[in-house]
Amino acid sequence: MTFETQDVERKTLSILKVLAGEDEPMGSIVIARKLKDLGIDLGERAVRYHLRMMDEQGLTSLAGRRDGRVITPQGRKELKQGMVRDKVGFALSRIELLAFRTNFDLERRSGMVPVNITVFRRADFQKALRIMKPVMDSRLTVSRLVSMGRAGGKIGDFIVPSDSVGLATVCSIVVNGTLLKAGIPMDSKFGGLLQMQDHEPLRFVELIHYAGCSLDPSDIFIKAGMTSVSHTVKTGSGNILANFREIPSICRPIAHDVITGLAKAGINGVLVFGSVSEAVCEVAVELNRVGIVLLGGLNPVAAVEEAGIPLESHAMSTVVDYKELVGFEELLQ
Repeated sequence: MTFETQDVERKTLSILKVLAGEDEPMGSIVIARKLKDLGIDLGERAVRYHLRMMDEQGLTSLAGRRDGRVITPQGRKELKQGMVRDKVGFALSRIELLAFRTNFDLERRSGMVPVNITVFRRADFQKALRIMKPVMDSRLTVSRLVSMGRAGGKIGDFIVPSDSVGLATVCSIVVNGTLLKAGIPMDSKFGGLLQMQDHEPLRFVELIHYAGCSLDPSDIFIKAGMTSVSHTVKTGSGNILANFREIPSICRPIAHDVITGLAKAGINGVLVFGSVSEAVCEVAVELNRVGIVLLGGLNPVAAVEEAGIPLESHAMSTVVDYKELVGFEELLQ
């Protein structure tokens, strides 16, 4: 692909992003202005030129008598799949963003915490909750605290689709964010499948490094049918979702206090807290660093996927107010 072709593709995707963010048709003047707000200098005439090409490709279509355009289903598909090289490292960037947005106060037990959101068909929701309950009752979940949103409602900045129910589960990034606020930098290495044996963590059997990934590893493992969360809860052995992090060894005492404070607030994201420079779950740790294994926030959701119930998961989705979270049992009917 030549540089010129790449440049055209980037501009096309930028225009599609602008159109996808609006419900009303937009003309070239408005599109050019919104692109400028995003730091993209593309004049009105250039926008019109690209729109004509996009019309021919079926990515956009005219709406009304003037030059207002809307994005087509084909355009949305292209926006989702295009320029995958620009998405490499997206998972790591998302972790850093949500960690920054986390401002949970351990003492006051208030502030914003990161969540994963899963969308279920309304008819399947209670059945899904019953499947999740044993996982929520086990040590394999980040927290029993959840939030629910009905069709048309919002969970954080996520809008629940029609005829659906959205469920927010606490994301392990809450540990990143809370440590960050305590002045402790956390290096997010990878997401993986952790083998449990006799109810204890044994080793990682699959790893996906965040820095080279365009998707959240948990979503990949769930959709690939590689988890056995329900079996692990019942027997103590199987593969669950987990994440690997590192912190400087000098920060270990403070990190321990933060993790203890999170547990008192009903957030138990840490499964293994390693020793200085020692391997954790058969993963080598750098010199003067401490390895930490965090539970995957989507472990309860993985159990539902294993049961064959259709769902749509959005890992690392948004942040919600801690005070809006309720105990899982309050959702059961």
